[in-house]
Amino acid sequence: MGQLFLAASFTGFLLVYVCYRRYSRVSLEKVPGPKPASFFLGNLCELYQGQAGEADFKWQDLYGNVVRYKGALGQDALMVSDPKALQYIYQTSGYHFPKLPDRRVLSRMLNGRGILWAEGDDHKRQRKVMLPGFGVPESKAFLMLFKRCAESMSAKWMEIIGNSEDQSTVLNIPSWMSRATLDAIGEAAFDYRFGSVNDQNNPLAHTYTNMMTDIFGSPSPAQIFLQSIGKFLPMSLLDYMTDHGKNRRLMRMRETSSIAKNIARDMVKEKAESLLQGKGSRDVFSLLVKANMAEDAKAKLTEEELLSQMSTILFAGHETTSNTVSWALLELAKHPEIQTKLRSEIRNTEAAIHARGESEFTIGDFDAMPYTTAVIKEVLRFHCVAYHSHRYAGRDDVLPLSKPIVAANGELIHEVPIPKGTPIVASIAAYNRNKDLWGEDAHTFNPDRWLTDAKGRKGSSIGVYGNLMTFLGGVRSCIGWRFAVIEIQAFLVELVGNFKFSVTEKTDRVRREACLVMAPTVEGELEKGVQLPLMVSVAERDE
Repeated sequence: MGQLFLAASFTGFLLVYVCYRRYSRVSLEKVPGPKPASFFLGNLCELYQGQAGEADFKWQDLYGNVVRYKGALGQDALMVSDPKALQYIYQTSGYHFPKLPDRRVLSRMLNGRGILWAEGDDHKRQRKVMLPGFGVPESKAFLMLFKRCAESMSAKWMEIIGNSEDQSTVLNIPSWMSRATLDAIGEAAFDYRFGSVNDQNNPLAHTYTNMMTDIFGSPSPAQIFLQSIGKFLPMSLLDYMTDHGKNRRLMRMRETSSIAKNIARDMVKEKAESLLQGKGSRDVFSLLVKANMAEDAKAKLTEEELLSQMSTILFAGHETTSNTVSWALLELAKHPEIQTKLRSEIRNTEAAIHARGESEFTIGDFDAMPYTTAVIKEVLRFHCVAYHSHRYAGRDDVLPLSKPIVAANGELIHEVPIPKGTPIVASIAAYNRNKDLWGEDAHTFNPDRWLTDAKGRKGSSIGVYGNLMTFLGGVRSCIGWRFAVIEIQAFLVELVGNFKFSVTEKTDRVRREACLVMAPTVEGELEKGVQLPLMVSVAERDE
């Protein structure tokens, strides 16, 4: 009875608070958007229960590049895909648009108090120490390592196909990619060999399997409501609730975090011994430790922060890349003409490499492969694995717009005044398909757009790669974006050069599962977790 009274009292307090905030500050009423389905959940079910980007594309088409939608208890929130507004949020005023408290708590639970969790001065300090490990020469130096990991998986596939009756087999691509990219990040970042391609029972690979769908996939209305009101609670209370809650999703998150941190501690111990013996290598963590040692006491990362950076690199460095390459292979299977054209460029480059008396691709070779680059950019545009970025206005502010939006009364809105505390969903998915940037065929997978005078490279400059928002931009841009692009290049060239990918009877049922990252699943088979079955055979050399 006491718990029921407390819950009712808290809900009543929130209602009074929300009403007060709504009628005592700048209004967003003129900004167009969908009608809420209910007062308690607003438009949140439509936003979070569909496929990744589904609501975003619909609202963008109906209302423009800034959309007002309703959160829990009637709270106004904005979805933004306007390039000038995003440039303002992420570059011009980056630290005035912090992450929402409930999102920071999730980040802490998954990876600790690392760079994805940090805000303000803490973020500046952590980023400064980490930057030396992800510079241009450092990222380029990992090419051969990435290629070796790709070749290891390729050899396994050759063996499986060779033992099949018709010299082809259906493979669950993300399962293989996740293990291969975990091996790659282990070696590149920590000089540590997980061997997960050869060992499916590797503890870290096992706990990462289906983690995102288990924790964030298919949320119920109650789960959506509980998370959405988290922004009204103190972070200390949120931390306590998530650290001690018995919800199966929270328990799964804590289990994963614990395993990752234990492995990180083991790696730190091993790395520390190597560094003391003067055996430090050029892996990211060695560079990070050296950079940290060079800082003064106030700027140094603590032991907890170092462990958090390791967990962050392990998770973000393999999950995003594995899913990106998986989506790329799906599009190539669906568009055999694109696959053939890509393989032809790979073959021609191989011939040029052999003609000069060498056998391995270099960064210069990748830079001289325009169609391969176009395919990679188009995959990153069309299938952005991180489809949303959540922020809130840290002060009363005004969002500039590159294109006016039309209010319900027909009035043109050229800038949007936003009250302090307004939640903002930066829709990376919708920005990457903004027709004003990418043309009327923005919802079509078309690598050729990058071979012409691409509109996406004009206007407000935001993204660090191809003006895409896939790696964000400004002060919170992805620190390892060069690392990721080179890894994608290495895996894609190895796989498409050696194998032919074709659709299966499940291809039409592949979903863009919204589970914090965008992962492929099969309609009606969510209980099987991440799935992307493709038919794989050995590519003909004279194709």
